[in-house]
Amino acid sequence: MPRIVTFGEVMMRLTPPGRQKIIQTDRLDILYGGAEANVGVALTGWGMQAAHVTRFPDNALGHAAAAHLRKYGVDVRHIRFGGDRLGLYFVEHGAVNRATQITYDRLPSSFSLLPSACFDWDRILEGADWFHWTGITPAISQAAADSLMEGLKAAKRHGVKVSADINYRSGLWQYGRSPGEVLAPLVEHSHVLIAAASDTSSIFGIDADGYLGLYGTLKQRFPGLEYLIASQRQSISASRNTISGILCNGTEVMETRIYDVEHIVDRIGSGDAFAAGFIYAMLNGEDDRAKIELAAASSVLKHSLEGDFMLCGMDEVRALAAGESGGRVKR
Repeated sequence: MPRIVTFGEVMMRLTPPGRQKIIQTDRLDILYGGAEANVGVALTGWGMQAAHVTRFPDNALGHAAAAHLRKYGVDVRHIRFGGDRLGLYFVEHGAVNRATQITYDRLPSSFSLLPSACFDWDRILEGADWFHWTGITPAISQAAADSLMEGLKAAKRHGVKVSADINYRSGLWQYGRSPGEVLAPLVEHSHVLIAAASDTSSIFGIDADGYLGLYGTLKQRFPGLEYLIASQRQSISASRNTISGILCNGTEVMETRIYDVEHIVDRIGSGDAFAAGFIYAMLNGEDDRAKIELAAASSVLKHSLEGDFMLCGMDEVRALAAGESGGRVKR
């Protein structure tokens, strides 16, 4: 059974019920989520082993967050406890022409203040098949970026494949270093890059003609690159988006059909579901067409679920990728 390791912050998510704004409500629903952990939960649900590495405060909130991951089968043995607070984020779900609004209250979190050599990366990654990280982690603090680099070096020593969703969040980079300066050496250790052309342009100053040209330019700078993939979204309204996937393997570009996603329940975590679908297909030995089709279908289905986690089964993902989208009752 393939074993995946993910690394990143997990936060408590606080959401007004229904489509209310915070100013309207007197209660908040509690969930937990984080980009990398979201990937691990999806892969565990599809029959793979996933371990998440993070740091929580040693209090009721931190242990509740760990228990939430454990509930979905994620291996939490490598989680460390320390520091004083769990990061929070508040979600006001949008509707029609009112956009979803996210407000962060995450610093200084236990994860952002990781002590040096907090994790035994060689022990964690020994026997692993895959390591996944996102650009959110090194954006949080220098300590988080340093710990990630330690993990990536260990992954290289153990021959572990690495995926990077650079997931640019401009509001997070607050500790004095530019995203390109920090992310470039991390991407050098990665084999799969999840990035749109706008990301590579704003972060690395890399522009090219078309996705194949972009792959070639990135390959020159990051020789370990094997796949460049991205989900493509057009927001018609908060309730209706179109979604598709694109993949380049260095010789050809593959695009999925465009999904018309109406009546969106929750789009948070859909990019992580996309990454999980691709990783699953890679570790399952699927061809490149199946890799991007399963990634896109997984992302689309995530829009039907409340919360950060992709909890639809792989049979549902494969059915949607094959064109079964009528929403009929299954008995």
